[in-house]
Amino acid sequence: MHAHVIVSGRVQGVGFRFTAQQKAVQYNVNGWVQNKSDGTVELEVEGNDHQVNTFLNELKKGFNPAIKVEDMQVDTQQDEKGYRHFSIK
Repeated sequence: MHAHVIVSGRVQGVGFRFTAQQKAVQYNVNGWVQNKSDGTVELEVEGNDHQVNTFLNELKKGFNPAIKVEDMQVDTQQDEKGYRHFSIK
């Protein structure tokens, strides 16, 4: 499963990307995360359905108290791009 996600809220300057990378390793998902110039954060995540959904559910909660997710736009598909690890861009 592949998910492309745009997250808005208090998501920059609060350790979001680093925490996302830690959680990706924990849930064994691959892909990347990057800040966008409009204040949102963009992610691509791949793994089996359970892994990706578990990661996204944790993401929705904000990962840690400093992060406040107000909105998540999630586009999923079964075709994967073949990422081998999770990186911060």
